[in-house]
Amino acid sequence: MTKRDWVMKSTVAVMLSTSLLMGGQVGVVAAKTPDSKQSEVANIATSLIGKDYEYKAKGPKQFGSAELATYAYKQVGISIGSTISSLYKTGTKVSEKSVAPGDLVFFASSGSGSPTFMGIYIGSDQFVYSSKGEDEVVVKKYSEYSDKFVGARRVIDSSENTPSKPEKPATNIADQVIKNGEKYMGTKYKYGSSSSTTNTFDCSSFTQRVFKEAGITLPRDSRQQSAVGKSVSKSNLQKGDLIFMKASVTSSSDRITHVAIYAGDGKILHTYGSPGVTYSKYDGTNWEKRTVKIKRVI
Repeated sequence: MTKRDWVMKSTVAVMLSTSLLMGGQVGVVAAKTPDSKQSEVANIATSLIGKDYEYKAKGPKQFGSAELATYAYKQVGISIGSTISSLYKTGTKVSEKSVAPGDLVFFASSGSGSPTFMGIYIGSDQFVYSSKGEDEVVVKKYSEYSDKFVGARRVIDSSENTPSKPEKPATNIADQVIKNGEKYMGTKYKYGSSSSTTNTFDCSSFTQRVFKEAGITLPRDSRQQSAVGKSVSKSNLQKGDLIFMKASVTSSSDRITHVAIYAGDGKILHTYGSPGVTYSKYDGTNWEKRTVKIKRVI
């Protein structure tokens, strides 16, 4: 099964059931609060990473540049325009440095004038957009597009996004993620397992599921998941961090093939092979030696 086929089959179920991010952070998307529709939009946009680009396509399998934003906002009950020019006038203007998850960001290939492509800011210096050049929905570093930035718009007034109660501390969310994972202990491993089932998991459908149940939406596969969140070092590992690994200790390639959740006390919670969902020792083991990247999405 190709990466594209895998993504196309599995990301539909990931939709936050109008549930995230993904804050807290998706990229780091922020944990969803009851009134935070902008965070929901950011999380929905994140869940669409890997979908096909198609000019003027309205989703859910293919998206044009403006249509990605139209679709994401529609999922939270908000109707906006369907062209870049109309969206460039919607809502209120936001400065380049003041963008928040869910804001629409606009760019021009020439760096000035009318926008030629746009995306949705998801936090942590990242935005998601449907790229004609890459033929799919991608996540990019926002600051690297500063020379092409021409404007940003906020569709939802900040007063609509004020949480009705304080967000849970990150430590509480991490504990919830681990608790969610523990209830699946022993569940069988199956490569390419559908994200719509809990009867089997592969490594990334497992992390996607347990984070989703904690209010954080992650992309479907491990390489996509490694593109969101904040990078941290091994020395700064915290419970709930995602650990990404290559195929083997001796592999010359750092291509990511596995993801696990750091559970604290030198252990990881993940799924693989015959044990299925299980705890494994991390410190000083081959799991640690295979590590190529660590991301914090809480």
